[in-house]
Amino acid sequence: MQSCEISSDSTDDPLSSGLRTHRQPRIVVIGAGLAGLSAARVLLKNSFTDVTVLEASDHIGGRVQSVQHGTATLELGATWIHGANGNPVYHLAEENGLLEHTTDGEKSEGRISLYTKNGVAHYQTSTGRRIPKDLVEEFSDLYNEVYELTQEFFQNGKPVCAESQNSVGVFTRDLVRKRIMLDPDDSESTKKLKLSMLQQYLKVESCESSSPSMDEVSLSEFGEWTEIPGAHYVIPEGFMKIVELLAQDIPSHTICLRKPVRRLHWNYSAQHQEMIAKCIDTNRDNHNEKPHGCQPHEDPLIRGHPIYVECEDEEWIAADHVIVTASLGVLKQNHEVMFSPSLPEDKVLAIEKLGISTTDKIFLEYEEPFWSPECNSIQFVWEDEAQLEQLAYPEELWYKKICSFDVLYPPERYGYMLSGWICGQEALHMERCDDETVAETCTELLRRFTGNPDIPKPWRVLRSSWGSNPYIRGSYSFTRVGSSGGDCERLAMPLPYANSTKAPPLQILFAGEATHRKYYSTTHGALLSGQREATRLAELYQDLHRGDTTKPNL
Repeated sequence: MQSCEISSDSTDDPLSSGLRTHRQPRIVVIGAGLAGLSAARVLLKNSFTDVTVLEASDHIGGRVQSVQHGTATLELGATWIHGANGNPVYHLAEENGLLEHTTDGEKSEGRISLYTKNGVAHYQTSTGRRIPKDLVEEFSDLYNEVYELTQEFFQNGKPVCAESQNSVGVFTRDLVRKRIMLDPDDSESTKKLKLSMLQQYLKVESCESSSPSMDEVSLSEFGEWTEIPGAHYVIPEGFMKIVELLAQDIPSHTICLRKPVRRLHWNYSAQHQEMIAKCIDTNRDNHNEKPHGCQPHEDPLIRGHPIYVECEDEEWIAADHVIVTASLGVLKQNHEVMFSPSLPEDKVLAIEKLGISTTDKIFLEYEEPFWSPECNSIQFVWEDEAQLEQLAYPEELWYKKICSFDVLYPPERYGYMLSGWICGQEALHMERCDDETVAETCTELLRRFTGNPDIPKPWRVLRSSWGSNPYIRGSYSFTRVGSSGGDCERLAMPLPYANSTKAPPLQILFAGEATHRKYYSTTHGALLSGQREATRLAELYQDLHRGDTTKPNL
C-alpha cells in the first residue's frame, strides 16, 4: 500500500461538533479478551449500535486459553478467580453455576501458591534428597514473615532503605539471609539448605508476579496490589466459560477474528481526511480482492470521524472512538508504529517503566503416578544456588528456572498430570524448544530431584507460549522498580488529553489489566477496566441516549 505523510495537527477541528449530532458514534474495540468483551458488552447495553471488535487471533479470550483434555479442562492461561467478595468474575461464575463442582483442593482461603492446596509439598534437593517437612515449615514461617514486611512500605508509607535498591527481591533475600545466619540453633548444613530454599521461594514468587526476577519488582509499590477478600477458585469447566458468558450477548457479526491492526490514525481534521482518501483510493486500485475477515462497514471513508483504524489486511475503518485493550507487552513492542501521531511522552514513559514478563505452564501427563498419594507438588531446590545473587541462566540452562511441578487434583478429573512453572527469559527459551526436548529435560529434572532413575517420560506434553505469541507478548504486568501505580493511571488516560479542548474527546481509550491500578495482573482487573472505558463513553453520550442508557453493574 502506498503510504501518505499526514500532518497530525488538529487545532481548529470542526469535528468537535460531531458529538452534538444525533448519529450513532462508531466505536471500535481492539482485542476480544476479557477487557475488550466487557467493554463491548457495556456499550451494547447502553444503546450503542455501531460497535465493532477487532481480534488479531483466530479465537476470543485473550490470555484465557482453556484446552479440553478428555473430561478435564487444562488452563494454559488464567486459572484462578482471585477473591470472591465484590469480584465481578466470581459473581459471573457463581450466578451461572460454574463453581458447583469446584473441589476443596480448587478453593483456597489463604494466599495461594500457584495451584494445589491438598496434600503435602515435597521439597527435593538437586542431590535427590527430600527436605524434612518440619524444616520446610520452619523456613516457610520465616519467609512469610518477611513477605508481610514487603507489604508495609506502600501500605504504611514506610521509607525504603537504600540498601534494598527498592527491590522486593533484594530486600527479601538480604533480610531472610540475615535471619538464617543469626539463628544459633541451626547447623551450617541446615543454614545452607535454608538459603537454597530461599532461592526456590523467590522463583515461585517470580512466577506468581510474572517478573523475570523479584529483584525487578518495586518494593515501595508492592503493597498497592489489592487482594479481594474471600476464597480463590478454579472453574472446573474452564475459565473460557467466563469468556463465553461475556460474549453471549454480543452479536457474532460484531466480532471480527483474524483482524490484526497495524496502525491507529487519530486526531484527524477534515483536510486530513482528503489526504487519507487518496491513500484508500490508491489501495483499492492495488487490491481488488476483498480482504479476509469481516467487513464491518460499507465504506471506510465517511466524513466526520477523527480516527482511522488501519488493519493488516489493508482495510481502513473509520471511527469516532477506539478502545485499545492490547497487552502491555504488545504496547511495549509496537507503540511506536501503532499510533499516528505518536503517543504523548508521559504515556510512552509509563509503558516503558511498567513491567511485564512471561510465566508459562508445562503440563506432563503419565499413565501412572510416580509420586506418593499425599504429594501435591515437587519443588526443586538447587543446593548450589545458596549464595547466588541473580537467578538468571544462560539459554542452555533454561530448565533451572522451573521452580516446581504441581499435581493436578482430583485425579478422577485430570488423570495423572503434573503442571510445571517457569518464568522470565528462561520461559522464552523453553518456548523455542520442541516437545521432545521439553519432555526429556523435565524427565531428567524429575529423576535427579526425586532420586528415582526409573521415572518414565510423559506420554503427553502440553505447554503455553505467551512470550512468543505476537498478539500477547507476556503473561501479565507488574510494578517494576522505578514504576508506580501512577503509571497504570497514565497508561489508562484517554487521548487526546482533556486540555486539548478543540479536538474531539475520548478518541483513544485504554483498557486491560495493566491499566488497573489496584487489580493489575488479574482477570477481574481486565474486566473492570473494559467496563470503565465503556462507561466513559456512555457518560459522554448520555444526552444522546437519554432514557435509553443503562448503567453497567460495576
